[in-house]
Amino acid sequence: MTDVILIRHGETDWNVQGRFQGQIDVPLNALGLAQAERMAERLAREAIDAFYCSDLLRTRQTAEPAALKLDLPAASDAGLREQHFGILEGLSFDEVQARHPDLLAAWLRHDPNYALPEGESVRSFHARVVGAVRSLAQRHEGMTLAVVTHGGVLDMLFRTVHGLPLQGPRTCAIPNAGLNRLRVTGERLEIVSWADDAHLADLLR
Repeated sequence: MTDVILIRHGETDWNVQGRFQGQIDVPLNALGLAQAERMAERLAREAIDAFYCSDLLRTRQTAEPAALKLDLPAASDAGLREQHFGILEGLSFDEVQARHPDLLAAWLRHDPNYALPEGESVRSFHARVVGAVRSLAQRHEGMTLAVVTHGGVLDMLFRTVHGLPLQGPRTCAIPNAGLNRLRVTGERLEIVSWADDAHLADLLR
């Protein structure tokens, strides 16, 4: 059995603007940096054995304050990256609607096998994410891990635990810099708690 504390990265300006971030390196904004500091204070009260983050800038920036407090390096793992949205990355919803209406219509059908040009299908993304988390859990059997990752990654894990289809929009809350506790026992994933952002209460917009 391995306990995994999963954290979505702090807020970015592109989160606020509703842009497709995907795998583009986007920095945290001022609120995101403050969220990262609060998350570090919260994690400092936990017994963490190993620390990981995706290799994208926004997760590395979120992990840095906690890595200092825990005195644990945050190892980068590309398997924890956000879904790749191909040629739509960097565009807002309105820009996509204006420039690529056909692609937007196809994407909004939520077909898990559909991949945007130069992008990644939800089915491939899901396999990558679940494989990465199970691999980390097996490598650290019996330990507690902290993992800073992305909203889409957390959505894939939530669906897996609850047996939800990959088709359809997200149905769970995934706050920036919130804590989500997962227990991995062999192939079984179990949610212990979800969307805990009490440490951010006075920072919320």
